[in-house]
Amino acid sequence: MNFVGTPVVGIDVSKSKLDIALLKNGKLKSKVLPNNRDGYAELIKWLKNQDVTLDAVHICMESTGVYSEPVALALSDMGMKVSVVNPASIKGFGQSLIIRNKNDKADATLIARYCAAMSPALWQAPSHEQRQLRAWNEHLASLKDIRQQQANRIEALEFANQTEVAAHAKTHLDWLDKQIKQLENDIDDHIDRHPDLRHDAELIESIPGLGRGTAAKVLGRVGNLRRFGSAKELAAYIGVTPRQRQSGSSVRGRTTITRMGCRDLRAALYMPALTAIRKNPLLREFANRLQSTGMAKMAVIAAVMRKLVHQMYGVVRSGKPFDPNHMGKRLAGEHGI
Repeated sequence: MNFVGTPVVGIDVSKSKLDIALLKNGKLKSKVLPNNRDGYAELIKWLKNQDVTLDAVHICMESTGVYSEPVALALSDMGMKVSVVNPASIKGFGQSLIIRNKNDKADATLIARYCAAMSPALWQAPSHEQRQLRAWNEHLASLKDIRQQQANRIEALEFANQTEVAAHAKTHLDWLDKQIKQLENDIDDHIDRHPDLRHDAELIESIPGLGRGTAAKVLGRVGNLRRFGSAKELAAYIGVTPRQRQSGSSVRGRTTITRMGCRDLRAALYMPALTAIRKNPLLREFANRLQSTGMAKMAVIAAVMRKLVHQMYGVVRSGKPFDPNHMGKRLAGEHGI
């Protein structure tokens, strides 16, 4: 495989450090730097010392959320070309090269080789309001998890007749309920303060089965839906596209969803899909049609989740609220998940 050409940098990002691999003219150089502002500045100096032109080098890293995004933002703000890649793509590439070593230095080298071979698409930095919305959503989800744990604890205490302890725990539950309600109001206010977010949220909410909470999660996690070339691309990003397991005459596995995208969004779409089967005329008809073919209940729900993603993309892309007559033409005759 020929890696000669544009210099590339693979970065394996962890909480405290950056393992860096520079691939230039077929030669590999490595560096370890702290994962902070000083480390980013030192990376620039190091690249310049290696006679690397900053606006020409292509930097690639895996998507690791809270740790990778600050790095990508800082380097992108400096005018550098940055790609943030799904870890599954890097893993698959490594398997194709039959790479056996697994450590931070080897991972950075693999990312650099992937970048040189595949030339991944450049990363588009999310807006400040989107990043803030995502942070609000993550904080809200965390509080809801804590609330559920506390509710389970109270139930166990009451079953054990520990009434005094249960009563004390309920005061914490009441506090959590107030905090959750306040956070939900803060999220609504945040969306309403930003016209672009408010416009897209209202379009998504026009789809029967989807409310403000789901719209906030989608916009916080995905951002501008228009950046995707098609509804299928958005569905693949979220991870609700079908995956078949068929080969020859012996392998006849059932079709499932890929589960290779945003797990939190798939979870967020589950209950709206159940609501949409009851209230969304197009998806009710779609679900009934799939059920009549003998498709399993969970497979039908997964199919409805995918169609909800298609409908979200449709209303945002067109800029028009949900219209069952218009969208019905696209869904007519479609099957599978």
